[in-house]
Amino acid sequence: MVRVTIWNEYCHEREDAAVRAVYPDGIHGAVAAALGGQEDVSVTTATLYDEAGNKNPDCGLPATLLEATDVLIWWGHVRHWDVDDAVAEQVQQAVLRGMGLIVLHSGHMSKPFMRLMGTSCTLTWREDGDMERLWVIDPAHPIAAGLDRYFDLPNEETYGEPFDIPTPDELVFIGWYEGGEVFRSGCCWRRGLGRVFYFQPGHETFPSYYDSRVQQVLRNAVRWAQPTARKAELGCPNVTKPTAKFDE
Repeated sequence: MVRVTIWNEYCHEREDAAVRAVYPDGIHGAVAAALGGQEDVSVTTATLYDEAGNKNPDCGLPATLLEATDVLIWWGHVRHWDVDDAVAEQVQQAVLRGMGLIVLHSGHMSKPFMRLMGTSCTLTWREDGDMERLWVIDPAHPIAAGLDRYFDLPNEETYGEPFDIPTPDELVFIGWYEGGEVFRSGCCWRRGLGRVFYFQPGHETFPSYYDSRVQQVLRNAVRWAQPTARKAELGCPNVTKPTAKFDE
């Protein structure tokens, strides 16, 4: 069983009627529905703010939940700095110990992602609903399984280069927009024992998470990011004896 936790700020959907019309159950609810129906995947949702607009204790991610999570999916936008540094540190450490992390859309500026990348994670953007074509540039990658050479999203927020991230270990998708921009839209890294995947589509005013191809990417990404090894804690042991001695 792959234990997935979907974390969302849950601000736009509560505060903006236009966003609520697109995602009445919250973006976390739409992503949870995309992962539903898989017998070997269990899904939990967590939010920074509750229905009444109150900040949840531990930002909705207590240590016990992180310990019970194999893959964490993160969507954030306007409340990045409301996430406590201690929580961001716990997420980073959980990834280094083996938990998978999938960062969606504007989550590129989230505290956990920036900590794991070690860069500013800035980019260029334009919010005018351009069509985006996502090219599959690594068709053999597990995250691209079941996809054609490319797929189109009728409307998306335009993201463009330069994207200040470390060179990805693996680049799965490149996005091209009708306005001319290109963007590294699907990037993979390994950090410690954990795997990190950044996936660009998912602006709050567009129904990208209902698209079957986007949903396929999310399902594939969960499989790719699930732990292959985990540690209860990180350490820097003092090895007092050599493992072998070789005679000269």
